[in-house]
Amino acid sequence: MLKNMMWGYRNIAIGILCLLVSVPAAIASDVDFSYPDLDGKIHKLSDYRGKWVVVNYWATWCPPCLEELPELEAFHDSHKDRDALVLGLNMEDIGLDRLRAFVQEHLVSYPVLQVGSHPQEVLGEVPGLPTTFLVSPGGKVVARQIGFIDGKSIQSFILNYNKEGGENP
Repeated sequence: MLKNMMWGYRNIAIGILCLLVSVPAAIASDVDFSYPDLDGKIHKLSDYRGKWVVVNYWATWCPPCLEELPELEAFHDSHKDRDALVLGLNMEDIGLDRLRAFVQEHLVSYPVLQVGSHPQEVLGEVPGLPTTFLVSPGGKVVARQIGFIDGKSIQSFILNYNKEGGENP
């Protein structure tokens, strides 16, 4: 029975990997961007080298984006001081005060960056919202998820990526 359970967990992990690893080889190189947060501080992706970075493109009007906010917040809160963090890239033309109030109301503590409705897609195509990219500690995009994502899937991907010989955080 234990063997069957282990096989089941392995299949789940493989399914998550197949779902997440849809990144074209062209964007698997070092990438960088810089955007202001809600206080005007500039965040560069390269500032976070050495940690996994979950880059989540989202908007306040997007139902699946709102659904995943608590998941991303929990992941960020449990990893930010160790090996990973979340950057939320808000993809809409919204007033700063309105966005700030939304972020406070939804208890988002990870950096929210204003990128506007037509940002440069330096990490890869953003065909819909939410779209999440996972950037390795070495600065390479290693996964992209279009649609809802949860913290357990992100954590499983990172563990499996490292087990398969990827970079160490």
